[in-house]
Amino acid sequence: MSDKSTNWPGFTPFSLNLHGQLLECRRPQVMGIVNATTDSFYEGSHNVSREEVASRVSQMVAQGADMIDVGAYSSRPGADDVTPQEEIRRLRMAMKALRDVAPNIPVSIDTFRASVARAAVEEMGADIINDISGGELDPEMFTTVADLKVPYIMMHMRGNPSTMTSLTDYGEHGVTGSVINELWDRVHRLSHMGVADIIIDPGFGFAKSVEQNYRLLDSLEALTEAFGRPLLAGMSRKSMIYRPLGLTPSDSLPGTITLHTVAMLKGAAIIRVHDVAEAVQSRDVLQLLSAKSIDK
Repeated sequence: MSDKSTNWPGFTPFSLNLHGQLLECRRPQVMGIVNATTDSFYEGSHNVSREEVASRVSQMVAQGADMIDVGAYSSRPGADDVTPQEEIRRLRMAMKALRDVAPNIPVSIDTFRASVARAAVEEMGADIINDISGGELDPEMFTTVADLKVPYIMMHMRGNPSTMTSLTDYGEHGVTGSVINELWDRVHRLSHMGVADIIIDPGFGFAKSVEQNYRLLDSLEALTEAFGRPLLAGMSRKSMIYRPLGLTPSDSLPGTITLHTVAMLKGAAIIRVHDVAEAVQSRDVLQLLSAKSIDK
């Protein structure tokens, strides 16, 4: 399917500078998740050997993934801590396997540590840094990203993965207003440091109750309007889907498709998913609704 249509409700085409090469994005991008860890909340995403990573990446590329996000530290509450050295070791394994089968696909690294981000970009050839803490867990992250000159995904979270579930009081501004307010200064600070490509992730499931997650999704347009930057939505198989329905992450694919479809209709530029084929099909069906994609 052609990616030339730009007639998406709320969606604005964007570009990313990846090591001097401009990536033009004219429709929402599907980012496939690769977890090089054994303790992610969704067991189906575990990839702990080079063969498993290579197989998963090959499948995702064949299914139409636009990007791959690689993580080696689980942010699930209660997950074991991982040293920076172990995180880097896992990422080296995963990146070697990934590049063997998909040498050109854009890759983001899911880490909140500046030292891991630097190693991933300088040694492993990663293209984007995806930081769940939005720069709050490592004071060196912003300086490192500015020095590396790579796009940066700034996610909203309060506290850390161990404390975030107790930090859901958003007061008079509500969850959407607070997310905007709490990211605003950081976006401008990083921008003034010379980082041009900043992607906003509202942090579904991080320091938000189930009700707050849905309120945030319902008002997603407010974030795109406030920041004027690409927005990433990551709700794949999360507890906001399965807990209120009495399900498990393994049962949550239909709900995931529904929520990511809503996010794209509300202007999300990137959806981060475990299930690439289903996400691509949802995106492509939405594209058929575009006036420019329909034969008249």
